[in-house]
Amino acid sequence: MSNKLLLIDGHSILSRAFYGIPPLTTSKGIHTNAVYGFLNIMLKAIDDEGCTHLSVAFDLSREKLLRSKLYPQYKAQRKPMPEELLMQVPMMMDMLKAMGIPITTLEGYEADDILGTLAKKAQAEGFEVTILSGDRDLLQLADEHIKISIPKTSRGRTEVFNYLPQDVKEQYGVTPSEFIDMKALMGDASDNIPGVPGIGEKTAQAIIMKYGSIEEAHAHADEVTPRRASTNLKEHYDMAELSKRLATIDTASPVSFDEEGSRLGNIYTEEALSMVRELEFKSLITRFSEHTTAQEPAASFIEGFKQSSDLYFARTIMSDAAAEKSIGFYLEASDAAAVLGLAISRDRIYVLCGTGHEADAMEREQGDEPLTKEGLIHMAEELIKELIQRNSRIYTLRLKEQLKLMPSLRRSSCIYDLSVGAYVLNPLKDSYDYDDLARDFMATAAETRTELLGKGSICEAAGSQDPDKAQAAFRTAAYSAAAALLSGPSILKALKEAESLGLYTDIELPLIYSLNDMELAGIRVDKDELSAYAALLKSQIDDIEKDIYDMAGEIFNINSPSQLAHILFEKLGLKGGKKTKTGYSTAADVLNKLAPDYPIVMKVLRYRTLMKLYSTYAAGLSQYIEEDGRIHGHFNQTVTATGRISSTDPNLQNIPVRTEEGKELRKVFVPSEGFLFLDADYSQVELRILTALSGDEKLIEAYRHAEDIHRLTASQVFHVPIDEVTPEMRRNAKAVNFGIVYGISAFGLGEGLSISRKEAQDYIDSYFHTYPKVKEYLDGSVAFAKEHGYAKTYFGRRRPIPELKSSNFMQRSFGERAAMNSPIQGTAADVMKIAMNSVNMRLSGLDKDGKQTGKSFRSRIVLQVHDELLIETWKDELEEVRAIVKESMESAVRLSVPLSCDINTGDNWYDCH
Repeated sequence: MSNKLLLIDGHSILSRAFYGIPPLTTSKGIHTNAVYGFLNIMLKAIDDEGCTHLSVAFDLSREKLLRSKLYPQYKAQRKPMPEELLMQVPMMMDMLKAMGIPITTLEGYEADDILGTLAKKAQAEGFEVTILSGDRDLLQLADEHIKISIPKTSRGRTEVFNYLPQDVKEQYGVTPSEFIDMKALMGDASDNIPGVPGIGEKTAQAIIMKYGSIEEAHAHADEVTPRRASTNLKEHYDMAELSKRLATIDTASPVSFDEEGSRLGNIYTEEALSMVRELEFKSLITRFSEHTTAQEPAASFIEGFKQSSDLYFARTIMSDAAAEKSIGFYLEASDAAAVLGLAISRDRIYVLCGTGHEADAMEREQGDEPLTKEGLIHMAEELIKELIQRNSRIYTLRLKEQLKLMPSLRRSSCIYDLSVGAYVLNPLKDSYDYDDLARDFMATAAETRTELLGKGSICEAAGSQDPDKAQAAFRTAAYSAAAALLSGPSILKALKEAESLGLYTDIELPLIYSLNDMELAGIRVDKDELSAYAALLKSQIDDIEKDIYDMAGEIFNINSPSQLAHILFEKLGLKGGKKTKTGYSTAADVLNKLAPDYPIVMKVLRYRTLMKLYSTYAAGLSQYIEEDGRIHGHFNQTVTATGRISSTDPNLQNIPVRTEEGKELRKVFVPSEGFLFLDADYSQVELRILTALSGDEKLIEAYRHAEDIHRLTASQVFHVPIDEVTPEMRRNAKAVNFGIVYGISAFGLGEGLSISRKEAQDYIDSYFHTYPKVKEYLDGSVAFAKEHGYAKTYFGRRRPIPELKSSNFMQRSFGERAAMNSPIQGTAADVMKIAMNSVNMRLSGLDKDGKQTGKSFRSRIVLQVHDELLIETWKDELEEVRAIVKESMESAVRLSVPLSCDINTGDNWYDCH
């Protein structure tokens, strides 16, 4: 294998990662997106290049650069590095040192010079070299054995473009060495290289393509075109010479190529793994831990635990646990086995494993009797019931999944799900497992679930014949139980200090049981209706596909962006397309603008809508229908930043409602025999909450008198009597009303209403003039979030907004919109959760402690979609259920503006609207 050297432009890649990846912070608020992006780009390059040697170069201070002495204005206009990026430079260097990767710096010289020198010296010694940088100035270094790789990161995804001499020539029309002369003519605003006045990139390219260098161009200056370029080249040739010196990378700088020192060894060291953990790069932990020699983390909060599958041992442990005032508890089961982790105290941690079936155990001798899966689950359930009776605290994780294993276990205020508690404290994290709790609330470490189990489950590993896998399963269960017990008091204390304890105990914990009941109930699907719907869509898709082929004049893959772009913009020559570096864009926003003028584009958009419905729902839903004819989806409590419930497997909250075909899909969802659907939908809940929180008297009065809020707004904003408001005025006012809730910009409103940005801004200004307290409230929300670092709902839910401190304008703008919207959307989510808990408890007849206090109804909630509840209602219970739902939803919170919900019934979901 030949030697391959990978050289990395440190500051360039770090900066590229910082601006290309959304803000990331650790639980302590430390910015990490640049380091995270750098590591991913570097590791991918190592894999792709198969390099044997590696080195990273960083710049030092600009003031001491030789180029700055030559030209004091060199890079002088550059803004200081953003604080969030600056703090990550030493972190990145520490990480590289921990990985054993050499870092090279040289006073007076830039990283480009170091990279160029190392590349040329390595090439001379027979190396293949790749230079990884976001700076296209390095293209001048491309050589037969030196490849320049330029990554471009957008929305967390990175694409790398590679350049050898022929690639530079193909893209820029000049050779790598001529690229220097081209830059000498056109200058470089980012580096403050002056160039020749009046000569831009295209003119510079044409001149160098013809003459090859600035010297030759100057010698033939009278022949240079256009005339202005000729004149300027003669008058400012000294600037061209200076610019060439500034632009030329020094490939003979005083650095030596240390072949042995740059040899790539094991970069996945224990020290690097420790840093990856500390920086909370969960997606990288497994990669590092797989290669490190460390068998255990540097710190661990369980020294040991006892494990057993013996029934008699299990009974003793259960007896001991039942006498405790608080325990850590974690149960997981599969078809083949069940594993229970119990933490009775800091030092007494047990893992019990049950396998086989009850019938098999009965055939064994009593003294030889093992612990079965069913027996372990039953014992766990009985333990929890006894602890509840004793009013003991039960700390656990992922309670909703465990409730399905213990169906007779009802709700209790004694059980604390710490995953949900950690989510309430910081809803921006992507996981709340035992290792997260250990790090965030116990200041210690543990191997992650993925490190221990890979992609498998505890039960799969526990039943393995491989003792290492079984041990990993038991360790995972032990960690889960111990982390729950040991972090529980800290999390409850933190919730109290954050004034979020009531939110956690009164809203989020009861919601676990409401969501579990809804998942267990599921929603019935009419398979015949679904098949008919699929057939109808398929027929429409076939027809529209044929129309598109006829209009295009050929058959092609409509789902291929490149083929579609070729047809629309090259073959048919449609005007108004958006060309990117990879070709014409066929994104929805581009096609939507073209659709009114081009029938084929309208057909394509229609085709996409129908295909989405067909693949995701008509064909996709069938795989989720279980033996009982119902879909038992998952409703997630710890995913969204605002507190909203989300839906997966499948996403039943995302069924389209704007198109008739989307609405038709609701016909496949039907109640069981003897039942009908009752649909309750909050009316303008977010607008009502905004009105109440802002205290705007005009809006409050309008809602109190049940006026048409959109018509009233149109009347106020457009200065016309309310009875003269046109449908278009009302539509525009409605867009403004709802847009204000989301901090809409003039650009966004203009796009939505197809009006100019100025006209949209006039609408917004007029709205705020009409309702000044709304403007005061929104501005106050932003100011509060900037001061405290988070937005806050009416019920105390916090959403951290680190983007507000970003130096990036787009990120700051997002943060300001989030600061405006989160208190409103989050409060609406809280209101729905309160209402949902109330309806669920009243239908079950249970109070928050699981005690039967009223009638138990046959009716049950089967679906929650943002502001809407769908209840499968026993027909004889209809009026009682209607009253319960209306009262629960409209009295969820008492505000200055009354809440209102619309209730409809039907024999399928569609008929409820």
